[in-house]
Amino acid sequence: QVQLVESGGGLVQSGGSLRLSCAASGIIFSINAMGWYRQTPRKERELLAAITSGGSANYADSVKGRFIISRDNAKNTVYLQMNSLKPEDTAVYYCNADQVADIRGISDYWGQGTQVTVSS
Repeated sequence: QVQLVESGGGLVQSGGSLRLSCAASGIIFSINAMGWYRQTPRKERELLAAITSGGSANYADSVKGRFIISRDNAKNTVYLQMNSLKPEDTAVYYCNADQVADIRGISDYWGQGTQVTVSS
């Protein structure tokens, strides 16, 4: 069974940086797109950034210019470099793997979430 395991969250001061990682494990033949989302108790889960297997990336306006998504296809791992963090970036961050081809077919998977807290 495919699992996504996130790491790298934590507490950081405003203006600081964090790097999130998300590794997909299991018998995986291919992954279409991988992305990062975040959610707070007051907001629905929002897409922050996504990257295709070919390396094309898209960003939400709220993080454009501050966050960078990257991907290592050989390791089935996606990263999110977060710079110039603001208190409003505080949320639980989730990674997503879209159209994962594994032994059961094609499915989407989510990580368990990692907390990012930015203090002012």
